[in-house]
Amino acid sequence: MPEGPHKKRPRDASQLAKLIVDIASGEVEDKPDYGEKNPEAVGLGRSGGLKGGRARSEKLSAERRSEIASLAARARWRKKSDS
Repeated sequence: MPEGPHKKRPRDASQLAKLIVDIASGEVEDKPDYGEKNPEAVGLGRSGGLKGGRARSEKLSAERRSEIASLAARARWRKKSDS
């Protein structure tokens, strides 16, 4: 990754391609950019977020889950017909 806490990947296609080759060949280490965040705290937050959807669905009634699924299906079909 580019050096520094807030460096982003290059937008230029050639520079991005070179960075990808460097990462693939092991010349540059590809590590996530957490900025000023503590990586342990980020991991804990992610693990809690992964549990949230399942916990929410367990609290919902079967009827409400069905309503949510129907709305999602309609939105997907609407999106397909617009394209």
